[in-house]
Amino acid sequence: MLAIVPVLVWGYVFYLKKPERRSMILITFLAGATSVFPILLYKFSWQYFPWLNFFRYTQAFSDDYIGFSRFITVPLSVIITFIIVGIIEETMKNFAVRVADEEDDFKNIDDVIQFSIIAALGFSFTENIMYFYNIWIHQGGQNILAPFVFRSIFSSFAHVMFSGIFGYFYGLACFAKPILKEELKTRKLDSFFELLYRWRIKDTDLLFRKINIAKGLVIAAGLHAIYNVFLELNWTFILIPYLVAGFIYINHLFDLKQNHKQYGMLETREVAS
Repeated sequence: MLAIVPVLVWGYVFYLKKPERRSMILITFLAGATSVFPILLYKFSWQYFPWLNFFRYTQAFSDDYIGFSRFITVPLSVIITFIIVGIIEETMKNFAVRVADEEDDFKNIDDVIQFSIIAALGFSFTENIMYFYNIWIHQGGQNILAPFVFRSIFSSFAHVMFSGIFGYFYGLACFAKPILKEELKTRKLDSFFELLYRWRIKDTDLLFRKINIAKGLVIAAGLHAIYNVFLELNWTFILIPYLVAGFIYINHLFDLKQNHKQYGMLETREVAS
């Protein structure tokens, strides 16, 4: 019951931005909620296959520090760990979006952003259930209020922010062919893509897809890692402007005219190839 509260609040906020079919919302939410379990299975496998635990190898960097001064330092092992966590979680949430879009319901980039946010709320829902249950069992119900408020306001929206931004780049990948055609006409190519494009790579549409998916994953995982570092340093005072900036940016993406453009039903499943 506690875990559903932030889902309803944040879900309503972004549902008002772009209402979608309730059946698709439910499917995407459930896909996001169940995307946590492969991660749990992966962690469980460490008991029998410890070599699968990537985090073991980050300990080699525990004596190396990154910081601005001797008072503000973070072990490199922590940063690498958070980056890996970000990549795994953002990949699973994006996979939930792909699974939910079996009927190619995406018509524009806003659709992809919206469903990415819904998948993130599903992921956050399951994560909060486990987190609240753990506190309830080990610390008692009287200690759950502060974590509930924090995770409802900060952590749940953080997932929305990371996935919403990734969803934007995934949306560019979904509609690669018409978007690339427009960018070639207006000469507004991304500088990195333009460099590769000059090599005369045969399948430029596929290249455009791959670059945008990779870019979205790197940015989302990077923002995820920064958020976790702030938590590690107990810099709650920085989290507020950090997430406020994210909220403004997500709204900006919804307001962009080019993200409203209807491209029709495309073979979005090609993006997975």
